[in-house]
Amino acid sequence: MVTDAYFFNLKIKKTMLEAIELQPASLAIWDSKYRLKTATGENVDQTVEETWQRVALALAEVETPANRQMWAERFLYALRHGAIPGGRIVSNAGAGAHKPATSTINCTVSGIMRDSMVDILDMVREAGLTLKAGCGIGYEFSTLRPRGAYVAGAGSSTSGPLSFMDIFDAMCRTISSAGGRRGAQMGTFDISHPDILDFIRAKREDGRLRQFNLSCLITAPFIEAVKKDQEWALVFPANVQELENPDIELVYRPWPVTDLPYRTNGLGEVACRVYRRLPARRLWDMIMAATYDYAEPGFILIDKVNEMNNNWFCEEIRSTNPCGEQPLPPHGACLLGSVDLTRFVEFPFTPKATFAWSRFQEVVRIFTRMLDNVVELHGLPLQPQAAEIARKRRHGMGFMGLGSTIILMNMTYGDAASIRFTEQVAREMAIVGWETGVELAQEKGPAPIMEELFTIDERMMAKRPKMEQDGIKIGDRVPGKVLLAFYSRYLAQFPIELKKKMALFGCRFTHHTSIAPTGTIALSLGNNCSNGIEPSFSHHYSRNVIVPGRKTKEKVEVLSFELLAYRKLVNALADPYATDEAARLPANFVDASAIAPEDHVEIQAAAQKWIDSSISKTINVPTDFPFDRFKEIYLKAYESGLKGCTTFRFNPESFQGVLVKNQDLANTTYRFALENGESIELRGDEEVEYDGEVHSAANLYDALKEGYYGKL
Repeated sequence: MVTDAYFFNLKIKKTMLEAIELQPASLAIWDSKYRLKTATGENVDQTVEETWQRVALALAEVETPANRQMWAERFLYALRHGAIPGGRIVSNAGAGAHKPATSTINCTVSGIMRDSMVDILDMVREAGLTLKAGCGIGYEFSTLRPRGAYVAGAGSSTSGPLSFMDIFDAMCRTISSAGGRRGAQMGTFDISHPDILDFIRAKREDGRLRQFNLSCLITAPFIEAVKKDQEWALVFPANVQELENPDIELVYRPWPVTDLPYRTNGLGEVACRVYRRLPARRLWDMIMAATYDYAEPGFILIDKVNEMNNNWFCEEIRSTNPCGEQPLPPHGACLLGSVDLTRFVEFPFTPKATFAWSRFQEVVRIFTRMLDNVVELHGLPLQPQAAEIARKRRHGMGFMGLGSTIILMNMTYGDAASIRFTEQVAREMAIVGWETGVELAQEKGPAPIMEELFTIDERMMAKRPKMEQDGIKIGDRVPGKVLLAFYSRYLAQFPIELKKKMALFGCRFTHHTSIAPTGTIALSLGNNCSNGIEPSFSHHYSRNVIVPGRKTKEKVEVLSFELLAYRKLVNALADPYATDEAARLPANFVDASAIAPEDHVEIQAAAQKWIDSSISKTINVPTDFPFDRFKEIYLKAYESGLKGCTTFRFNPESFQGVLVKNQDLANTTYRFALENGESIELRGDEEVEYDGEVHSAANLYDALKEGYYGKL
């Protein structure tokens, strides 16, 4: 750590972080993804500043004519000082003259996929239009009959949900999303579906479902069955013939589809056929083994998602956007934005290092209004999506650069101080955001759902028994703003005066916060500050990026923002791999692989308390991390009240990740079979000329193995 005198001698009063120029990789990503260009490729935005001016002016157009100039200036101030809208907003806001068929919305979820060929194909069409507009999309596939089930209309058996997922995968592969972005999909699958084993194993096949992220919908009863070593039933709604067959075991289970010819009970549960039973721990170990080897499927604790949903009284959530930070109802949509926390650090690396809380609150307040304005410019291609976002006005403000900021302020990611800081950041963002939402409701009107009346039924009363204690009875009609303000379990921790105002005036939106994986936004506009809630992956590493015209991904060298800052402000020779004392980095310069998984969970739990949607977080573990300890991460996530958990373990035999440490590549050998029957072995970091291009051996191997060589 350097002394105050060092900084004062350099005439640095608070921070020079803003003066650090964007590194070449950052400018390249801005140029390829977020810089507005004409149809012929000519630059419209000449600089990043012009990108911010375009976005500020576009979002200010929503304001009344008399106030547009003022808000354009306020929005530009926020953009210059750490408010970073989601990629679709930066790329597409104010770009209508050059790409009119694009959306400013990052996250969507498909409508419910009913178990019929017509409905499935309708969903393929909807998904194609959504991806074409530049939005990511999630689907639940466990509403489809299991493989081998009889289809009366066709007089044959079905090939099962996984085969239909292949159709969506192929469709997505052919659509290059607007603004230079590849299509992104999430496929979720219930842990009790008879084909869950096939879903878990799906990505063991080379090249299969590579346009998808996959996640299991994990329930509390399943986790308890694992802990108690009980059997677990795999079930699907019974058809008419099965209902009449006394030899078929039936159980009633909650199900997302109740309007097909299924039998239901008084609680709305559907009669399901038990296909088989197996030990819950066996199923658990299969999930853990697949995740250990292939980083998928992910792990969505769907009971917790629905329990904590602000719209608990009118939604049942069964899927998320592609990265999991936005659990959404059918046809749900949400826009994103992140605050770059590094922009609020004063006196970095010194004993006086502080966080500018008042300035942070000011940016959050302006940014909340900015994101709310995006709803008016959504550009969603489907009417049900437009209706859903207009009714609830969801947005997800989060932050990025947490890991970088922790280092700038002399903390270590996962220590007690960093956990307290993480919770305080999330809390300040939440309270300021919801206060602003109530003020906007008074100025512009609340989200329409706030004024709707909802009839209280038995299921709602069972979810929130406190309503009966407060004198609400079954059959009463209660406004959405009251059900949200006083009976949302998330909002229970908020100041009572704020909740009273919300119940009186409503709020401009039903959801305000989520933490997204800000990969290319953090790398480009954040100058490679750490991604979202994460620590920096490494301080000097390679990023595999898609470059138009290349046959494989290109390996780009990048430095973490905190390393750039340390070299600029403290020691120009600093090196993360240095053995020389003079070039060695401080001990708190840890990266993702050096942090205990339990500390990752603690950080996520600290933030989740104040995040009303969800958090996309990846727990990086070393390649040699013990499997039994790996399984404990997921149980800790459940016990900590998280809504989901994702891990990544570098496994070169299976796939290449987007982010790769150079030392991992140097320590990995790839074998290539030649046409003459011979083979050659190359280190992952070696360059090889093949088919007229120079590739890294690792990227070439991955492209050939996965079948995307020449198809990017």
